[in-house]
Amino acid sequence: MSYSKDVESLAKVVKANKTWQAINPESAVRMRLQNRFNTHLDIAKYNANIMRADMAAYDKDSSQYTQSLGCWHGFIGQQKLISIKKHFGSTKRRYLYLSGWMVAALRSEFGPLPDQSMHEKTTVADLIRELYTFLKQADAWELNHLFRDLDAARAKGDAKAEAEIINKIDNFETHVVPIIADIDAGFGNAEATYLMAKQMIEAGACCIQIENQVSDEKQCGHQDGKVTVPHADFLAKINAVRYAFLELGVDNGVIVARTDSLGAGLTKQIAVTNEPGDLGDQYNSFLDGDYISSADDIQNGDVVIKANGKLLKPKRLASGLFCFKEGSGIDRVVLDCITSLQNGADLLWIETEKPHVGQIAEMVNRIREVVPDAKLVYNNSPSFNWTLNFRQQVFDAMQKEGKDVSAYDRAKLMSADYDNTELGIEADKRTASFQRDASREAGIFHHLITLPTYHTAALSTDNLAKGYFGEEGMLAYVAGVQRKEIRQGIATVKHQDMAGSNIGDDHKEYFAGEAALKAGGKDNTMGQFENV
Repeated sequence: MSYSKDVESLAKVVKANKTWQAINPESAVRMRLQNRFNTHLDIAKYNANIMRADMAAYDKDSSQYTQSLGCWHGFIGQQKLISIKKHFGSTKRRYLYLSGWMVAALRSEFGPLPDQSMHEKTTVADLIRELYTFLKQADAWELNHLFRDLDAARAKGDAKAEAEIINKIDNFETHVVPIIADIDAGFGNAEATYLMAKQMIEAGACCIQIENQVSDEKQCGHQDGKVTVPHADFLAKINAVRYAFLELGVDNGVIVARTDSLGAGLTKQIAVTNEPGDLGDQYNSFLDGDYISSADDIQNGDVVIKANGKLLKPKRLASGLFCFKEGSGIDRVVLDCITSLQNGADLLWIETEKPHVGQIAEMVNRIREVVPDAKLVYNNSPSFNWTLNFRQQVFDAMQKEGKDVSAYDRAKLMSADYDNTELGIEADKRTASFQRDASREAGIFHHLITLPTYHTAALSTDNLAKGYFGEEGMLAYVAGVQRKEIRQGIATVKHQDMAGSNIGDDHKEYFAGEAALKAGGKDNTMGQFENV
C-alpha cells in the first residue's frame, strides 16, 4: 500500500472511533513506517530471504558478491549503513558482520579478552539486538527528514515537490540488513549451541557462523594452538542451529560452516568409526603416529587404534591432545567443507593464513568437484599484513617471469620507499581487485573485514589526541573532525538530530499539538549547522 492510501485507510479507522478525534491518521502512519519491523524475529525472517536471493544471484553471476564490515556497537553499525546509502544510494548486497573477537575484546564485563570464547554467552545476542535497534532508528531518522520535507513542500504549495517526496517515502529502502553472526564453536555442547542460536535468532540474526574447533579450547583463527573436533560432533552443532531456526519459523536461515583445519594441527579426540572408510575413519586417517607390530610397543597410557588394517599409536602431547600429520591441512579442509555442505550448511568459511586467490581457489575447486555450487564467506582479516603479502606475491611473480628485482629487498618490502615503485603500485592494484578476483576465481560469495572499526577507532583517536593535547589544541578537533563532517556532509555533525531529538519533537507535537514543548527552537545550537 502507498503512503497516501495508508493515510486514507487509517483515517477511516480513526473516524469510526468517536473518542479518537485528536488522533491525526497521517501522523500514525508515519510512526508505523518508522517502525516497519514489529519484532526482531521479523527482521531475521526478512533478512534470511534477502540473503537467499543474494546467494542465488551470485550463483548466476559471480560479480554479484556481497560485502560487510564488522562492528562492536549499534552506533557503528548504524553509521556504516547511513554512509552506504549516502554514497551508493542502496544497501543491496551490503551486510554487517558480528565478530566474536570484537565481542570478546570490547563487550565483555570481564574487560578485554582474547578470542577464546571466555565472554558471556548472552553478549552476542545483546549486540545483535543493539545493532538492529540502531538500524531501525536510522530508518526512523531518515523518514523523519522526508516527513519534514513533505510538510515544508505542502506549506509552500509545491505540488511537484510533494509528489517527489511521497515517491521517496513509498520506495524507501531500509537500513536493516543481514548480520552474519559469530557463534564461535557453540559455547559448549550441541544443546548449549542450540540455546545460544535461539537467543541470536530472536535478536534478529538470519545467518549464524559456527566453527569446527573444540569449544573449551577455542582459539582465534589467526593464532596457534587450534584444536578441531571430529565431523560427527560438528555436524551435531550444525543440526542444533538448524533446529533453532526452524523452531522459530526462520525456515530460510543461513548457516556458515567454518573450518580452521588449515592452521589446526591438533584434535582433542579420536573419531568414532564403525567401518573402514566412514567419516570417522577418514578423520582418523590424518592422525600422526607410529604403526606398531606388537604389544611391546605400547607404553603405559598409550592409545592404539586400528587404521588401514594396522595398529596405529597416535602421537599424543602432554596436554592429552592428538597431532595431525604435517601437510594434511588442505585435505582436511576439503573433507570438512564437503561434509558440512552435505549435512545442512549453506556457506563455507575457510580460515587461511594469507590472502591468496590461488590458495583459496585450489581448495574450492576440489570442493566444487563434489558440491558444484559451494560458496564461501571469506575473512579479509586485519590479522594479515596486506601490504607485505601482496608485495611478496608481486615480487615472486616478477622473479618467476625473469624480471629484474634487484632494486627490491624481499625482507624489507614494507618500506615506504617502495610505495611508488612498479612493485608497490602493482601490489596495491592486486589488493584493490582481490575481492573481485577471489569472487570470480575462488567462489567467494561474501567478503568481510572482521575488525575494521577496532582499528579505525584507535587510529582516529591517536590523531585527535596527538593534536588536541599538543600545540593544535581545539583546532585538532575543529579541523580534524567537525570541519570534515560539515564538508563531507556527515549527518553526525548534528548529533542531537542523530540521537532522535527531532523525532521526539515531532512526536510531542503529535501527542500535544501546539502545547508541545520542543527542543528544536531558535536557541538550539544545532541550528548553526543548517545550510553550511
